[in-house]
Amino acid sequence: MRVPIMARHHAQARGERTDLRLALFEPDIPQNTGALLRLAACLAVEVDLIEPLGFLLDDRRLRRAALDYAARVRVRRHASWRAFLAERDPGSRLILLTTQGTVPLHRFAFAAGDTLLLGRESAGVPDVVHDAAFARVVIPLAEGARSLNVALVGAIALAEALRQTGHFPQR
Repeated sequence: MRVPIMARHHAQARGERTDLRLALFEPDIPQNTGALLRLAACLAVEVDLIEPLGFLLDDRRLRRAALDYAARVRVRRHASWRAFLAERDPGSRLILLTTQGTVPLHRFAFAAGDTLLLGRESAGVPDVVHDAAFARVVIPLAEGARSLNVALVGAIALAEALRQTGHFPQR
């Protein structure tokens, strides 16, 4: 089913949020963060970086993966999980992408104002983050496969959320 191009404008007229967000919880691999910043810039999605980060923001590996797109993405830095919760839009649902998810990606109904939350590459997220999530979504994998790279998870989930909400950038 195709969502009309005007879906964003109609949602705004009804007072609904139309901006998906991508949040990275304490990322520790700069190349993955750079790839996700590039993805967000290309799809006009804002990013929340929840510190502490496992690298400096001027890391050459981050810059190499993000290329010149990093300057095009809107990033909000949060000093901690607690700071993120205090500063975020309370009307935005937190959708945690996790291997421990209870809802398969293809069965989850995204809303225009959702924040897609990705865990730390080396450790995922603690229970307090799981508990704060509106939904815990999993990307189903083939038997024997444990997990995907966090940047791939972000790309797959963000594409599905944009498809469902009709908010892919218009060329």
